[in-house]
Amino acid sequence: MLKFHNTLSGQLEEFQPLNNKDVRLYICGLTVWSYAHIGNFRTFTFGDVLRRYLKYKGYNLTHVMNLTDVDDRIINEAKKAGKVIDEFTAPFVEAFWEDSDALGNERPEIAPRATEHIAEMIQIIEKLLENGHAYESEGSIYYRISAFADYGKLSKINFKGNISGASGRVDTDKYDKENANDFALWKLVNENEPTGWDASFGRGRPGWHIECSAMAMKYLGETFDIHAGGVDLKFPHHENEIAQSEGATAKLFAKVWLHSEHLKVEGETMSKSLGNYYTFRDLIEKGYTASAIRYLLLSVPYHKQLNFTFETLDGAENTIARLRDFRNRLSEANPKDGINPDLQEKAKNYLADFESAMDDNLNTSQALAALHNLVREVNTALAHEIVCTEDRSLILYIIDKFDSVLNIFGEVKEEMLDAEIEKLIEERQEARHNRDFARSDEIRDLLAEKGIVLEDTKNGVRWKRK
Repeated sequence: MLKFHNTLSGQLEEFQPLNNKDVRLYICGLTVWSYAHIGNFRTFTFGDVLRRYLKYKGYNLTHVMNLTDVDDRIINEAKKAGKVIDEFTAPFVEAFWEDSDALGNERPEIAPRATEHIAEMIQIIEKLLENGHAYESEGSIYYRISAFADYGKLSKINFKGNISGASGRVDTDKYDKENANDFALWKLVNENEPTGWDASFGRGRPGWHIECSAMAMKYLGETFDIHAGGVDLKFPHHENEIAQSEGATAKLFAKVWLHSEHLKVEGETMSKSLGNYYTFRDLIEKGYTASAIRYLLLSVPYHKQLNFTFETLDGAENTIARLRDFRNRLSEANPKDGINPDLQEKAKNYLADFESAMDDNLNTSQALAALHNLVREVNTALAHEIVCTEDRSLILYIIDKFDSVLNIFGEVKEEMLDAEIEKLIEERQEARHNRDFARSDEIRDLLAEKGIVLEDTKNGVRWKRK
């Protein structure tokens, strides 16, 4: 029974889709003004595990993750660079998908960009103007918070205090408003401003919050199952999404809200000024693998803060190496025919433990613990040579089940392909047979440079990645 901690209700709830086995999921994506940092990827990797486990449970998934390619920050940075926004954002969009692919995150079914959905934003704003939830002031359009009685139901805000986890992008609307807490839906731009669109209520550009409402409702409908994102977006972004969407439709916007907690670096908030700001690419350039980064991001449940350290990342590298070595040894073992019922029962129990952990609000740390328990059990069985052929098949199948959700066994991008390694090993064996030891050593050194370690065993040459 899959349960989520729903931010909207504040309760752990059994997940019940709106439409039987069909699940509609929206996740707030990257604002593409720079490269994605590891805090961003904590949220997106949580989103990936969420989508993978929903599919694992047999749901038919429609997953939408947007890219914000127009907002005040993008416009300002593009001006500094002397570029129009499309030209400015293009390399960051490309880099984001490259990094996400390398990290093993599946791409969403739909990945809309804000600039491609201006018409949908205008339609929502027109509805809000018609029903009194929005108003015009000096050419800009604002949402009238006082018209929405449920404002604050997600973040529990009452405007008398700060919200835990609130974004720094709270009061960026530098325009005249009826109430200081009202937010911009549409910002007036002058005729000479290149970033602007014509609307019935005047030329301008969208506010940040209206973008996600428009894209979510276009592809998922006025009410959908799950809305997820980082905790820093809970207020004001997600709160404002609810207000403007439900203000326009008078319907529930999203049934379940999930928020991933902050990532800290060595116990500190990540910031360029502190020198502890790392993009995914920074870590790859330091020699770390995508699989180790992914493992670390999953090592703590999404709803708890994660403290990133290079010590824990080094540990993740070692763990990934051990897991891959285990799978390789199991695959290459020469078990006797038959079945070990006791081992099979234990393996199935560890799979059940994994599923129980994931059913409990995606508890990835307990899911990883179930995997490690399986590995220890099978390693002991391998050492005592009590793994039979049918056991190996079952255990490899169970590992694949684990990895269909966790995706930590997958090979890191740009590593040598298995076929290339096997070909070089065959060439080395032939060189040794011909007593061409210089060539044999040359191949061993080449493989070592690529992170491949050779082990000469009684069953032939075995290799593993460092």
